[in-house]
Amino acid sequence: MESQANEGFDLVQKLLGITAIGTSWVLWLLIFLSIVSLAVTFERALFFYKMRLDMTRFVEKLTKLLESSDWDGVKKLCEESPALACQTVLRGLEARGRGASSMDESMTGYMIGQRQKLDHGLVILGTLGNNAPFIGLFGTVLGIIIAFRDLALNPQGGATVVMRGISEALIATAVGLMVAIPAVIAYNFFQRLVKRHISNADAISRLVLSHKG
Repeated sequence: MESQANEGFDLVQKLLGITAIGTSWVLWLLIFLSIVSLAVTFERALFFYKMRLDMTRFVEKLTKLLESSDWDGVKKLCEESPALACQTVLRGLEARGRGASSMDESMTGYMIGQRQKLDHGLVILGTLGNNAPFIGLFGTVLGIIIAFRDLALNPQGGATVVMRGISEALIATAVGLMVAIPAVIAYNFFQRLVKRHISNADAISRLVLSHKG
């Protein structure tokens, strides 16, 4: 029994030895993750900015061209924008000679394939939003352990030693939240944009098929 207790004590001591590396590495890790989050956010913002499309004006122009069966005009109109709705119509026009069914399959397949491009990088934002607070909390726990260890080594310091260590440890949690909150906001915002682009493309494809039929 005594040997087992000593083994348990040795294990705890070894685990406590991890705290010797301090908590600064956690802060550096969070800073690195914040840079990654900002980079992904900027890249996605630029991507969706290029994909922007005034749907009201586009639908008005497209409807007039479709009603007059000006398919060349439809193609020219869609070639003016890289937006998903426009590119989806172009894929449908490529299959127009094979009938409405082929157009529908071509446009649907294209939208499914482009979903991955629209979602690119969002998993990073979602992961950071969910896990950055836990990384910060881990740093805080390490800091608290270090604070009480310092108190054990310097009992004369009293509560001052502990409170100073805990206040420094809580910085990790704060930084973790600072990383997570913008990541969550960006993730939710871009997810809504993805759904909007998919919805617009689907609606436009239905409009084109209705005139083809």
